[in-house]
Amino acid sequence: MLKSMTGFGRARQRSAAGDKDITAEIKSVNSRYLDCTVKLPRMYSFLEDRIKEYLAQRGVSRGKIEIYIGIDVVEQTGLSIALDAAVAESYIAALHELRDKFDLRDDISVMRVAQYRDIFTVVKPEDDMEKDWQDVKNVLSEALDMFLDAREREGANLEADIMKKVGIIKEYAGRIKVLSEAEIAGYSTKLEEKIRKFLDDFDVEIAQQRILTEAAIFADKAAIDEELVRLDSHFEAMNGIIEKPEPAGRKLDFLLQEMNRETNTIGSKAGNAEIAHLVVDIKSELEKIREQIQNIE
Repeated sequence: MLKSMTGFGRARQRSAAGDKDITAEIKSVNSRYLDCTVKLPRMYSFLEDRIKEYLAQRGVSRGKIEIYIGIDVVEQTGLSIALDAAVAESYIAALHELRDKFDLRDDISVMRVAQYRDIFTVVKPEDDMEKDWQDVKNVLSEALDMFLDAREREGANLEADIMKKVGIIKEYAGRIKVLSEAEIAGYSTKLEEKIRKFLDDFDVEIAQQRILTEAAIFADKAAIDEELVRLDSHFEAMNGIIEKPEPAGRKLDFLLQEMNRETNTIGSKAGNAEIAHLVVDIKSELEKIREQIQNIE
């Protein structure tokens, strides 16, 4: 089952104790790798690694992910604020230096210094930290459910479109097979007619065995059975990849490169204009599939 790399989910809940109003929002776009950014209130920055771990546990493995967690405290419990005296001292000293160096008005006050939030440390009991994680996890889980559902729905649309294009390519490949077999089968007759026309004014005996040998050499060079068989086997492999639950984007991308290689070989062997046109059509459909695969996780 294919999953798109684009998705969106949002949820909002009150914490179990009713003291916080929590919002979780997650969205993603295409990326070659997993690139996850988490935006949290500074007081809850300790949750960032746990959020990323939880994302991986839920099976998100690729895409540029942005997660926003908003926490509005309705009732403050269990917190204490401590002054980081060393940071405060350094900050005030820097303000004094700024004042003296540029001859500025001295308006350094408690409230002005307090605006620099890094001089304060929020002390939270360990059990509160775990409770905060459970509260955030509950909301994040709901947002992730919506996010993953969106990815799966879009993935199903992508899969349907890709398989439609695969059907078109198989039809083109079938027509190429028929044209190629007819061209090879008729080569001996055409070669003999050309030689007879060329030697019409000369009393020269045509060596039938030589014509058959040349026809066999041409058949060997022009035969595309192996390429068509490998192309078909690649489509079978594609079905197998799509049916598996794990991420398929990179595997499908590699497989598509092999399909392009077989198609190019068919084109290089084809001496028939109609086959050449069909090869161009196949490459066009493969390119469309490649564009879709860039959206798959």
